[in-house]
Amino acid sequence: MKPVQTREELCEQLAEVGRLAVERGLVLASGGNLSARLPGSDEYVVTGAGTWLDRLEVADFTVMNLAGERTGGAERPSSEWKLHQRTYQVRPDVNCVVHLHPQHAVLLDAVGEPIRLITLDHAYYVRSIGTVPYHPNGSDELADASAEQALTHDCVVLSHHGSSSLGADVGMAFRRAMNLEEAAVATYRALTLGNATAAFPSSALAALHHA
Repeated sequence: MKPVQTREELCEQLAEVGRLAVERGLVLASGGNLSARLPGSDEYVVTGAGTWLDRLEVADFTVMNLAGERTGGAERPSSEWKLHQRTYQVRPDVNCVVHLHPQHAVLLDAVGEPIRLITLDHAYYVRSIGTVPYHPNGSDELADASAEQALTHDCVVLSHHGSSSLGADVGMAFRRAMNLEEAAVATYRALTLGNATAAFPSSALAALHHA
């Protein structure tokens, strides 16, 4: 995705991500939420409460600052706005948070099976996966626990709930979200074949981290 200069362009990129996420089965209807920092600002846009991710328009986004105050846009932000706010507070390098409800990632976590990075793309984009125990959606506990995991991971699975994927821009955050679920699907398929060990070589993974 191209660099953006305006709030409208940023919202349009997030709307495209929302459409693709629903199309690919990564979230249903009004589940999940998306956000991104405004260029050159300490504010961010986040999807409004109850919005369907495949029907987003610029007017469906709320503008907020890192203090948690609404400064414009849609009147009611997503109930998960704290999840985004706390992540931005601890990760100044992150400019987009994609929170979706990927079925295989959530299922594997629920049954106690770690998601394995198997392909080069999994290793390059996902790199490592944090996990957060179940907390009610919209709660301070969920937002704080997710932010803590975000200190060391760009992909975080929220138990019995969904995932958050982070990036320096909208495109990178969504690439990570897609590869996280693809890694979960690959892990699920390996388990159905009776394999519990296949994974990207650890030595190669370490080399990617230092590249």
